[in-house]
Amino acid sequence: MQLIRRLPALLAAIILACAPAAPLVFSTAAHAQAPAADAAKPADAAKPAEAAAPAEAPKPAPPPPVVKERETIENPYGLEALWKQGDFVSKGTLIILVIMSMGSWYIMFVKVYEQYKLFKEAAAVKATFWTSGSVTDGAASLKEGSPFRFVAESALEAKKHHEGKLSDTVDYNEWVTMAIQRAVENVGSRLQDGLAFLATVGSTAPFVGLFGTVWGIYHALTAIGIAGQASIDKVAGPVGEALIMTAFGLAVAVPAVLAYNWLVRRNKVAMEHLRGYAADLHLVMVAGASRKAKA
Repeated sequence: MQLIRRLPALLAAIILACAPAAPLVFSTAAHAQAPAADAAKPADAAKPAEAAAPAEAPKPAPPPPVVKERETIENPYGLEALWKQGDFVSKGTLIILVIMSMGSWYIMFVKVYEQYKLFKEAAAVKATFWTSGSVTDGAASLKEGSPFRFVAESALEAKKHHEGKLSDTVDYNEWVTMAIQRAVENVGSRLQDGLAFLATVGSTAPFVGLFGTVWGIYHALTAIGIAGQASIDKVAGPVGEALIMTAFGLAVAVPAVLAYNWLVRRNKVAMEHLRGYAADLHLVMVAGASRKAKA
């Protein structure tokens, strides 16, 4: 009877024990779907943000290449610096060298022009003088101021003045010879004008430049003594000044020496033309006088 009384309770316990756990399953699925929905919300929210974001801006163009301007650096040891920083001795030496150079080049051009005219007149003498009827006509055909005309006129003057008491004691031949020789020597001395200056410049300009060199070295030693050390910035200026002076002395002397030797050689050639002309003129004068004496 007690078993029958407890039977409903046992059945109820068995039913509860054997019942499926449906509520638990549904509860787990609900909880799993909730986080998935939550995770999907940010992704869905990010899509409008991405769509609303502006398109990517274009990259800026690279700047044009910068062209560096060429810098002009002033030479602190050049000729301009030498003139600005040099003392009166340096400037005076430089002025002397410049005067020597200008005088040398002036004499070069003048002497070359004079020799050119003399050679041209020598050719004219061969073409016109010796085809004239007399010495007077031949001298008149030559250019005014020509050395050849000067010699001819000197010979004619000697012929005219061989009439005095004192000149009568001198032979006509010797008198004309002496007059022509003096005229030729006068022309030769005129051709030598200026060559002494070239010789002087050629021999002294290196020493003038050497004096400037010594003065520049003196300044370098003074700068070293004041600074107490032989740094390059202390001696560069004076040593550069010394080298510039040396270069100037050589630049003045070398053209003067070359021009002197060249002009002396051309003078010798010109004097050969003139002496030959004078000898022929002397023969003509003496021969004409002897013919008159015989007649």
